[in-house]
Order: sequence, then C-alpha cells, then structure tokens
Amino acid sequence: MCRNIKTLFNFEPPAADEEIRAASLQFVRKLSGFNSPSKLNQEAFQRAVEDVASTARRLIDSLVTTADPRDREIEAERARAKSADRFGPKPYKPFSPE
Repeated sequence: MCRNIKTLFNFEPPAADEEIRAASLQFVRKLSGFNSPSKLNQEAFQRAVEDVASTARRLIDSLVTTADPRDREIEAERARAKSADRFGPKPYKPFSPE
C-alpha cells in the first residue's frame, strides 16, 4: 500500500489537500492493516487519517529548499516510463526442457 504514497514536497503547483489526505489514508491503512476498518474502529481510523494529514500539511508547508520546484507532468512521465520498464510486456521465451 505505501508504494502508492508519492513525494508531495517541492512541486508547482503545491500539493493539494486531497493529495495529502490520500497519502495519509494510505499510511494509516498500512499501519493499521485495515483497508476498510470495522464500525468499531471507524472513528479511530478517521481521526488518525485527519491527524496524519494535518501533520503532513504542516511539515510540507514548513520545509525549505533552494531547488527549483519539480514539474508534475515531467515527474508523472518519469513514473510511467519506470512502470512500463518494470511491468511492461516481456519478450516471449519458449520453454525448452534441458
């Protein structure tokens, strides 16, 4: 699950609250082991997501860098290329028992 959490700092435009909340949800899912918590755990789960999102927003807003902001389209293309290289079609190799 946590593989889906993306870097959110130093982008132009800055990370939206929805992106931070989505990353927070993935983080809490990983920590708790729940993809969808039971009704008994729903309140604690949602509170944890909101707490993590709030803390993540404060962190991102307080970080400082001298690097130029990254372009979302360029980073998305890099991620697509990496994914295609990793999961793309592999050349067919016929089975030959030896």
